[in-house]
Amino acid sequence: MAYAGHQDGHVSGAHTFNDLKPISDHVSETSFENVSTPRPAREPPPLVKDLSSDERQRQELALVRKIDLRLLPMIVLMYIMNYLDRNNIAAARLIGLEEELKLTSSQYLTALSILFVGYILMQIPSNLFLNKVGKPAVYLPTVMIVWGIVSGATAGVQSYGGLVAVRFCLGFVEAAYFPGCLFYLSAWYTRKELGFRTAVLYSGSLISGAFSGLISAGINSGLNGAKNLLAWRWLFIIEGAITVVVAVAAYFVLPNFPRTTSWLTESERQLAVWRLDEDIGEDDWVGSEKQTFSHGLKLAFLDIKTYILMVLIFCNVASGTVTNIFPSVVKTLGYSNNISLLLTVPPYMLAVMTTFLNSWHADKTGERYFHITLPLYFAVFAYILAAATTATAPRYVAMMFMVSGVYTGYVVALAWISNTLPRPPAKRAAALAAINSVSNTSSIYASYMYPESAGPRFVVAMSVNCTTAFITICAATVLRFVLMRLNKKLDRGEPVKGAIAVGEAVPGEATNRGFRFAL
Repeated sequence: MAYAGHQDGHVSGAHTFNDLKPISDHVSETSFENVSTPRPAREPPPLVKDLSSDERQRQELALVRKIDLRLLPMIVLMYIMNYLDRNNIAAARLIGLEEELKLTSSQYLTALSILFVGYILMQIPSNLFLNKVGKPAVYLPTVMIVWGIVSGATAGVQSYGGLVAVRFCLGFVEAAYFPGCLFYLSAWYTRKELGFRTAVLYSGSLISGAFSGLISAGINSGLNGAKNLLAWRWLFIIEGAITVVVAVAAYFVLPNFPRTTSWLTESERQLAVWRLDEDIGEDDWVGSEKQTFSHGLKLAFLDIKTYILMVLIFCNVASGTVTNIFPSVVKTLGYSNNISLLLTVPPYMLAVMTTFLNSWHADKTGERYFHITLPLYFAVFAYILAAATTATAPRYVAMMFMVSGVYTGYVVALAWISNTLPRPPAKRAAALAAINSVSNTSSIYASYMYPESAGPRFVVAMSVNCTTAFITICAATVLRFVLMRLNKKLDRGEPVKGAIAVGEAVPGEATNRGFRFAL
């Protein structure tokens, strides 16, 4: 639906890529269960069927606005705290953590990286569990309370071993949130709405990157030495406490899935469910008895598109791992600790603006590929510039483009996962978690590319980041050609597993034109 009116102009280009035919054939043969048997058409629910076109449009706009106001502010606030609690160790390094715990540079980098081991291990089981129980309004705030407590406990560590243990546990618990939220959003929004909402969610991490520097500088100036505690300990105490308070509030705000929430009226609930049916041509989350861990995992890993997306997202995240240690990179400009923390703010604020504009335009046009790849060329430029000079002004310009170059297109790529692997929900949940989990493996090794001895140019790190950004562009290109060929097959009326053919299933756009993959 998001791309239905935009397909023909792009699909025609698939004729020149005959070498990709085996790939696309493999996609259609292994992606899903047998779909050769036509699906019976379903009628809209009574309260939707009786609406005129104008009434339907008016009510749907009001419904989406209502969902936005209820859902987005809280999940963004929760993600700000998720990212603050995960990455505040980077700011803590500049305000006394390394000195008080007597950490070597290698030990600090290990403590930074170990979080992602726990983070990776928990993502797939967490998302499959969330899909099974269908209660995100309970599950997500609960895990948030736990990670807030664990993050606050970091203030009590007295040794390198204690810091590593707490960081591992924090990653294990925090793993539930981001992939869970991606799945959560895809259960409420259509494909044409998802890109911008994903950007709104991810803006939480970018906003937290900006506020982290401000908060850390303020705590260092006002609380360092208070109650005989150094500023870095106050940083973990304050941010952990705020996380718990936000989590408690989330219990009273977040809705569950459209079918299981009590927050909508009956007519709104029917419309919320039906518009997702129309978007894909197939129903989404129906009940926990229809969701199985093994089935969703099997479908995800039998689809070659999962692996292409995995390479794409992995390399995109790998090219942006500089943000894991960004305050230390900015510190190489030669300014004081507080000034360095404040200088981390503008790159993140630029990234917030470019991310919103890019994702809004991606949803408006229904296009994905160029909205993902074009920003990455700025990232490639930034990394080359950073490695090529030691002059202060050009290096800060490079730092400005590093964050926005990588993450402006990244949020569109995240939405492309749900656009490309939309049904059934168990498969989508498994794919989102698996792809996000694999992508974060880069954060385990990436921190070791930034030893203090490698500054200020960090040639190895910048070279790796530049290379992975280019591989991201290549993976996006391959995926686009594969989806173009599959759309071409759908145009000819040929069955493609995981897509709805013309005339099948839900009346409306799905029955008139059939599902098309967003390009």
